[in-house]
Amino acid sequence: MGNMTDHRVELAVQLFRDAYQMQLQGELDVAMDLYQKSIRLHPTAEAYTFLGWAYRFQGRLDDAILECKHAIEIDPSFGNPYNDIGAYLIEKGQIDDAIPWLEKATRCHRYDSYHFPWYNLGRAYMQKEMYKKALDCFQQAIDIEPDYTMAKQALAKVRRLIQ
Repeated sequence: MGNMTDHRVELAVQLFRDAYQMQLQGELDVAMDLYQKSIRLHPTAEAYTFLGWAYRFQGRLDDAILECKHAIEIDPSFGNPYNDIGAYLIEKGQIDDAIPWLEKATRCHRYDSYHFPWYNLGRAYMQKEMYKKALDCFQQAIDIEPDYTMAKQALAKVRRLIQ
């Protein structure tokens, strides 16, 4: 039994990698098909999250959010889907709904991109005209990732607004 399971996991991981490559090349339909095959073999938080990301590129934000929620069910400690849900809700103009998701992303144990939710939180506070909070969030993003250009530009913009 164990051997069969290992094979399925290996194949699922390979399908996920192939899907990601296809997505980077702009082959969304192929990527989505491969993510779904990977999920059928061995569901992972990553595969659901990246399938959501593919949906987002098609403008299917509700589907993207749903896939991120599947990811969270599998691994609540994985930060990416919380950040992505927050970003998708900002895109939908649902700023107040986005904030708790982004705050959760900043506290997740398994996440290698903490600067993203801080940046997105800053975006949310900007839209609410809460400039001091936005400034703090953008600064957090830069403290974590000093070369994060978008956060530096956003920080400069807030500073101009509150002078």
